[in-house]
Amino acid sequence: MPRLAELLGKSDADAARLFAVFRQDTKNDAHVHVGDVHATDAEMALVLAKEQFTRRDPCVNLWVAPYSMIAATPYDDAALFEHATDKSYRFGGSYREQQRITRPKRK
Repeated sequence: MPRLAELLGKSDADAARLFAVFRQDTKNDAHVHVGDVHATDAEMALVLAKEQFTRRDPCVNLWVAPYSMIAATPYDDAALFEHATDKSYRFGGSYREQQRITRPKRK
């Protein structure tokens, strides 16, 4: 599986200094990617991320991950995400249509 830096066309030297930043607004929320910072190491990336992404809105936690360590699926493997079998019955989109068809008509 290729690394994300390769998919984005970044060199190893650039990817080693580029960190993805994830923030968590409250303890019950998931971490959300909010941007990137350029730093020499993870400790400096946390300091820069705190300055950049927590100035206006408070948060309870920050994650930084070097781009060189993030693995990603290549765009050519889109078929990997296709469902092997038809599971459209799991989606409730046709529920209203079924109700309209089976509902007794008023006289």
